[in-house]
Amino acid sequence: MGGGGGFHGRRIQKTGGSTFIVSLPKSWVVSRGLHPGDVLQFSPRSDGSLTLYAESGAPGTGVHRSIEVSNEMSSDHLFRRLVAEYIAGSPLLEVKTPVRMSARTRDVVRNFAQRMIGPEILEETADAVVLQDVVGANPLPIPSVIRRMHQMVQAMQIDAMAAFRTQDLSIAKDVIERDWEVDRLHWFLQKQVTSALRDARTLSSLGLTFPECATYLLASRTLERIADHAVRIAGTTEMLGKEKPPPALLTSLEGMAASAAKALSEALDSLETKDIAKANQVVDDAHRIGREREKILRELSTKRGRVAVSLAYVLESLERSAFYASDLAEIAINHAVEDRGPPVPETPVPRRADGRSATASA
Repeated sequence: MGGGGGFHGRRIQKTGGSTFIVSLPKSWVVSRGLHPGDVLQFSPRSDGSLTLYAESGAPGTGVHRSIEVSNEMSSDHLFRRLVAEYIAGSPLLEVKTPVRMSARTRDVVRNFAQRMIGPEILEETADAVVLQDVVGANPLPIPSVIRRMHQMVQAMQIDAMAAFRTQDLSIAKDVIERDWEVDRLHWFLQKQVTSALRDARTLSSLGLTFPECATYLLASRTLERIADHAVRIAGTTEMLGKEKPPPALLTSLEGMAASAAKALSEALDSLETKDIAKANQVVDDAHRIGREREKILRELSTKRGRVAVSLAYVLESLERSAFYASDLAEIAINHAVEDRGPPVPETPVPRRADGRSATASA
């Protein structure tokens, strides 16, 4: 028996005819407040190891958090702090101020609760707001969240180009507002993955392995970035004003947008089906879109004014969207290979005394 670096070794002992037992480190038992007769749960993992935890406590539960903020804190800083607390996964979060909470601070907290999946205002006092996570240990399936994010991002891409083509500010505004829906799904997925990394029971309820959680988190981040570029394209609509982009260039950009959207769909398909060949095709297509970008850029060099600037913004965002799809395809390749398990070690070939293979011909 030995321990070091946080690891403890225990010999397997046999008692009776067929029962194997292993002793537990005393320090762990004491720190968890366990006693003789308490029940422990074991969760088998895909790598063959076991995760051990006490029976008490529901999956996904954590400590109640209380944070103190200042009324002078900027709205953006406060909102980002609340997002970080949300991702950390506390079931109850109390937001306090040293003095009476200002109306602006309270509005930020309320806005946060309305935008996120799970938090609801449980209690309000003069100097505090208590938020409760009503989703808790009943998470949405992470693959379903990814599919929903893709549907939203795809619609945003289509509508952003429609707003740019028709110079319709109402469509552009709608695209920009929908970005919050993608963000909230991304933050929700981050929260679920964080909880899974902390608690094996949550991981088991998700039905995923640790590598799969990491894969979907990377995919979610990629989709969130593509949504940001759809917002940027929609934002160029106002920049154009009453000026019209050249029809030939507009047609080229729309073709590039369709290719980028197709690349994203193919990348998601390859992630779900673990199709390495399809993922490689997405990477190749992204490089082709990059070459198209160079051709359009040469045409843009002859233009001037706000039209040229607007077209350049759209062009850059379309190229970045295509390469984010390429990143997602590479994630799909890595996921497909990891899912096949570690490589099987080769069986050593017997050698003769002279060093030659025993199977070699004389």
